[in-house]
Amino acid sequence: MTENRQQPIGSGFTAAATADDVLEGIDLTGKNAIVTGGHRGLGLETTRALSKAGANVTVAVRNPARADLQGIERVEASQLDLLDPKSIDAFVERYLATGRPLHILINNAGIMAGPLQRDARGYESQFATNHLGHFQLTLGLLPALQAAHGARIVNVTSGGHRLSDIRWGDPHCTEDYDPLRAYGQSKTANVLFAVELEQRWAQYGIHAFAAHPGIVITTSLGPHQAEGAPRGQWIPADQLRALGLTDENGNQIIDPARERKTAQQGASTSVFGATSPLLEGHGGTYLKDNDVSLLDTITETKFDDPDVRSYVLPHAIDPESAVRLWALSEKLVEH
Repeated sequence: MTENRQQPIGSGFTAAATADDVLEGIDLTGKNAIVTGGHRGLGLETTRALSKAGANVTVAVRNPARADLQGIERVEASQLDLLDPKSIDAFVERYLATGRPLHILINNAGIMAGPLQRDARGYESQFATNHLGHFQLTLGLLPALQAAHGARIVNVTSGGHRLSDIRWGDPHCTEDYDPLRAYGQSKTANVLFAVELEQRWAQYGIHAFAAHPGIVITTSLGPHQAEGAPRGQWIPADQLRALGLTDENGNQIIDPARERKTAQQGASTSVFGATSPLLEGHGGTYLKDNDVSLLDTITETKFDDPDVRSYVLPHAIDPESAVRLWALSEKLVEH
């Protein structure tokens, strides 16, 4: 492990800050952004906030006809299926053909838990969607990112990275499958990808971050839904109550200091990573609560601990693992 760069910078923002709060005073007029899954949940709030600050936003979505983006200015929807390499290539080709530079790329779309599913290549769907699809997309968009002469990439990760390192011997879960462990692997991959992007692409003025949004149960990590759970939610209602995420009436509990956030609060850290001048010189880090996260080398919290603090664990920022994952990912997306 190299020097620890996971040191809070004192941004002045709290866990309760919203996307609009962190964008106050920032003018994105003339800037172009892509937000994957930017049509619902955290992604929709991210899209709305970037547009409000003046950005032109392309929302990448599997079914553009179902993307309700009414009331948001300077926004367009473009088809993208992160499980389909041909769809990813087609999206990249369409964007590059516009000749527009890309100033902000927010790799936001993702799925969580659910039964084992595989893509056409036999890859486990969470690793394929959350990491490999975004890896292929990001590499394809490099010319547009370079043309911006100063760009940011944000990989939306999760405190769930604490559940698993990369399963180097079996990343596709051919021997056994645990939905949460597989999710944790994909979220670790999001962080490691940001670490290596910074190492490789900082020379082009492109800087990368991994952002943990907190716990936002109103967002959708479908397509799986537990019986008796709110729409798009994989956790049953009784477990949501037991975890302190909802009250007895099923209403979401908002407590930002304990990572329970609204969509507006959850989107703030992604937007902070994408736009804040305070992060100059701090690329390749894991962000939490609108600041650089501490490195957690002591706490052994469980994912279902109601008092969890999702600081980054060492395995997710290990530079050797980041290089190894990049090489593995290049091999897996060859087609």
